[in-house]
Amino acid sequence: MFDRVSDGFNNVFRKLSGSDAISESNVREAMDEVRTALLEADVHYEVAEEFCKNIMSDAAGQQVTKAVKPGQEMISIVHRRLIELFGGDPDAEQQPTPAGIMKLAPGPTIIMMCGLQGSGKTTTCGKLAGMLKKQGRSVMLCAADLQRPAAVEQLETVANQANDDLPGGSQVHFYGEHDKSAEYGKAVGVAVKVCQNAVKAAKKQGVDVLILDTAGRLHVNDELMGELKSVRSLVNPHHIFLVVDAMTGQDAVNSAKSFHEKLEVDGVILTKFDSDTRGGAALSVKAVTGAPIRYIGVGEHLDAIEVFHPERMAGRILGMGDVVSLVEKAQQEVSEEEAAAMEAKMAKGELDMDDFLKQMKMMRRMGSMKSLLGMLPGVGSALKDIDIDEKQFDRTEAIIESMTAKEKKRPEIIKISRKRRIARGSGTSDNEVGKLTKQFGMLSKMMKQMGGMGAGGKMAAAKAMTGGMGGMGGMPGMGGMGVPGFSMKKSTKSGSGGGKKRKPKGKKRR
Repeated sequence: MFDRVSDGFNNVFRKLSGSDAISESNVREAMDEVRTALLEADVHYEVAEEFCKNIMSDAAGQQVTKAVKPGQEMISIVHRRLIELFGGDPDAEQQPTPAGIMKLAPGPTIIMMCGLQGSGKTTTCGKLAGMLKKQGRSVMLCAADLQRPAAVEQLETVANQANDDLPGGSQVHFYGEHDKSAEYGKAVGVAVKVCQNAVKAAKKQGVDVLILDTAGRLHVNDELMGELKSVRSLVNPHHIFLVVDAMTGQDAVNSAKSFHEKLEVDGVILTKFDSDTRGGAALSVKAVTGAPIRYIGVGEHLDAIEVFHPERMAGRILGMGDVVSLVEKAQQEVSEEEAAAMEAKMAKGELDMDDFLKQMKMMRRMGSMKSLLGMLPGVGSALKDIDIDEKQFDRTEAIIESMTAKEKKRPEIIKISRKRRIARGSGTSDNEVGKLTKQFGMLSKMMKQMGGMGAGGKMAAAKAMTGGMGGMGGMPGMGGMGVPGFSMKKSTKSGSGGGKKRKPKGKKRR
């Protein structure tokens, strides 16, 4: 995400780092490059112009102390303006927390979801329900889309998946009127009646949050807006969230503007956020519509949704990383007791393959390897042209699952005959099994050595481990990461910027 914008900013910062001071001339030259990067990222023209104008106003002629380099000073200025562009407050000591975005009201909190067809609205309803379920809130999904064929059945399936696949003690309830959906689809205003019935059902069952999945259209029209206005006026939802496909760029911003003008939406949810390398919609939507981004969809699974934090996203764009979000993801997957127990086993050198498999599955639930590593400061730009084969995790899992209990406890006993049996059982090769066990042995040994060291020794051992275990060797500032059975390689796709095409070799003379 934001690859083009990040590249543009990085080029500017590198050029300014060689200057003695920030001046009007070098800032103007820098902003020309930033403006080009923003427009190439499909940012709205007026937004790009205003953004560059504000930065020039902040930076031109600013005195830079000896302790701060011009490039660093510019990063600080751009960071503040990016936070504002996303709808945040750069001067706030503490930004809004996820729990403060949706306040519970007496009775069910009613959330009305709207958007065009194909934006991912129904799936997003399930994702939002799953997030609330994790927070211990009971949720009801109401199928108010009576125009699209099988929309009622689809939302019911999503509700069932949220109950089956996502953790949490509460339940995701479903409300739909299957028997009348065909009849309702031909009537005017019948979706309002369904929503009103859902409110009654939610109150009766004591549900905390009711999410209304309203009908969409292929484009914004009077019929769509009339129905949505009726739901808003007669049901009185506490929140109206607009679901927008980030991949559609300026079309997404234009549709968001139309919805906001007619419905006064109080939040935007951007779907397919992880697939858009430009980021134009995300950078433009708040400035153009006035409605802030509340959530972002970062994958296909029902747990792939995140609260949008303006200050954290600004940090990601500028290569500062997002360690806070990374820690929060980890805390959601593992308790303090589990972490302490695992740390004790690692310190004693007692880590086995079962432990490693458990940790690997936990990491996969947190997101893709590339997205997780991209949250580390300075790593995002290094990963831009790197291909990460997530299927390697599947192969590693298959290898470990094909081991006996004894082999998992003592991988060092896995010799030639055992390698062959495990390779056959996992559908991999002898070399892959051998590589995994060898790297795991090195990891276990280093962890045991670190257990008896002081802070300085542990840091040195950690550097040795992350720099000497294959995988990502050669990437600036990253070393090998020490993930057994996992490797990365330079992208060779055209236009990716990674890897030059090799010239065909001539025939060797004999």
